[in-house]
Amino acid sequence: MRIDYRWIPFVVLLSACTMGPDFKHPVLQTPAQWPDASAATGAATDAVRSVPVPEPVDPLWWNSFGDPLLTELVTRAMDSNLDLKIAAARLAESRAQFGQAKADEFPTLNGNASYTRELQSADGVIGLLGGSGSPSATDTNGLGGRQGGIPTQSATSSALPPFNLYQYGFDASWELDLWGRVRRTAENASATVDAQNEARHDAIVSTAAEVARDYLNLRGTQEKLRITRENLAFAERTVQLTNERAKHGLATDLDVANAQSQAESNAADIPQEEQQEAKLINAIGVLLGEYPQALAAKLKEAPDVPVVPPRVPIGLSSELARRRPDIREAEAQLHAATANIGAAKADFFPKITLSGSVAIQATQFTNLGSWGARSYSAGPSLSIPIFEGGRLRSTLALREAQQQEAAITYRKTVLSAFQEVDDALTGFAAEQRRRDRLDASVQASRRALDIANKRYVRGLSNYLDVLTAQKTLLTSEEQWVDSTATVSTNLVALYKALGGGWNAEAGQDASGGVMSTAARE
Repeated sequence: MRIDYRWIPFVVLLSACTMGPDFKHPVLQTPAQWPDASAATGAATDAVRSVPVPEPVDPLWWNSFGDPLLTELVTRAMDSNLDLKIAAARLAESRAQFGQAKADEFPTLNGNASYTRELQSADGVIGLLGGSGSPSATDTNGLGGRQGGIPTQSATSSALPPFNLYQYGFDASWELDLWGRVRRTAENASATVDAQNEARHDAIVSTAAEVARDYLNLRGTQEKLRITRENLAFAERTVQLTNERAKHGLATDLDVANAQSQAESNAADIPQEEQQEAKLINAIGVLLGEYPQALAAKLKEAPDVPVVPPRVPIGLSSELARRRPDIREAEAQLHAATANIGAAKADFFPKITLSGSVAIQATQFTNLGSWGARSYSAGPSLSIPIFEGGRLRSTLALREAQQQEAAITYRKTVLSAFQEVDDALTGFAAEQRRRDRLDASVQASRRALDIANKRYVRGLSNYLDVLTAQKTLLTSEEQWVDSTATVSTNLVALYKALGGGWNAEAGQDASGGVMSTAARE
């Protein structure tokens, strides 16, 4: 079989043609800078506040809280969180699908071998080739008596006997991707791998933020529980004191009833807070892939709520689009949708497939090595879409609409990202101001309770003043604890909004995994 090599440059030139638009990275008009961090924190006061600074975002931001247990929990979550395992499995699926799409760019070659035992019908296709060269040739088709005919009967029997047929060989085919349909399909699969990889990074960012938020809320709940128990102990001592005073005629039964009511009210808050504590411990356990209460022994020991660092690196606004995994994922999905347009346009044009086969065929096994047993076939096949009932046009319109949707989704994702950062910065600064005011309120409430209690013991006031001071102090302390925990969780929200949790420049995430996409392989 002779190959005309003069056609090779022409085939290569045609195969370089690719239909559809080429993807271009969107150009973003982002804010030049974040809101003024110094102005966002409010007027300067004696209180020490955490200040955002335009320095690179720390991918391991949870270390800034200075809590070894928090760091341990986040690290464990990176290894055992089930959502991350699902994201990794989806990434592996997309890479396998990319491999399938990429394989269509290459020829396929299959080997085959077979053995059959056959009996041909005298009234079938054999009858069309009857001739005088047989003991009894058919004449039913008007070809009887023709020289070279195939006998319908053997010389020793009334019918053609069964025979063996041995065969082995190779089949090959290759679609000439003249219009880039296969290449656009592979490009779509590659972009899908990128999108799944960024989805995994987004899951890492979310998981780290969820663990930190639940842990900080747990510490806040435990601090409230401690305060409630202290207030309950104080209220119980007050009940004893009031009873003693009532025995000596220095207090009324109303004072005793009010003291008991306050003690019971404090005691009633404890079960609810204990329930919230158990729920948060369970939530952290699930994030780490553990059963309920598996971490109870480790998390029951309640240290103070971790404080925020004095300086919070937030990076530059121009870096947000390259650091936020969800923005990168939306861009990759836009890339995939753009590539699909090219594949849809290529379907309007003819498909040319080169195919061929080489085989050795013989009725005797010993003849399989002879040159005369060879057979081959080779040639192109052409498929031209003539009438599809509008399917191709509808498919192209669908792909173009999907690309427009992906472009709008990308823009919405970018706007939402900047909104989240701005809201997180505002919330972080505002809650710090609220916490400072509540701290002053707690100090004033403690002084008020001390004064009210001393006046009551000396008989200078009734128990209502003590009761009012107790309630005010408990409310102020609970609000202060809530605010302190909220400051920390607002910082977590800020880091999440900034895309903290993985290093875009180094291509690494918090779990130590290396970013790898099909486009780079």
